Amino acid sequence: MNTHDMLARLLAQAANDGGDLVTLRAIVEESSELGAQRILTQIGLDDLNAPGDLSELRELLKAWRAAKASAQRTVINWIVRGLAALLLVGLAVRLGLTELLN
Repeated sequence: MNTHDMLARLLAQAANDGGDLVTLRAIVEESSELGAQRILTQIGLDDLNAPGDLSELRELLKAWRAAKASAQRTVINWIVRGLAALLLVGLAVRLGLTELLN
C-alpha cells in the first residue's frame, strides 16, 4: 500500500468515524510524507544518490563561504595597508621629508 492509498483510506475513515484525534493525526502524518516526497521528486532528490548529492552541496557551500570570508579578509587587509601607506606619506610630507627624495 502506497502513501496515496493510505491517505485515501484515512480520509474515508475520518469521514465515516467523524474524525477522531488518532485518525486526524494519521492524516496529517501521511499528508506530510506525501508532500515531502512530492517536493523531493520535483527538485530531483528522490533517488539513491540524493544523500551524496546533498553532502557534496554542503561541502561546496562550505568552500564558498570559506572563499568569501578569505576574500573579505584580503580586501580589508588591502584597505588597511593602503590607509597606513597614505598616513606615512602624509607624515612624510608634513615633516618635510620629501626633500630627501631630491
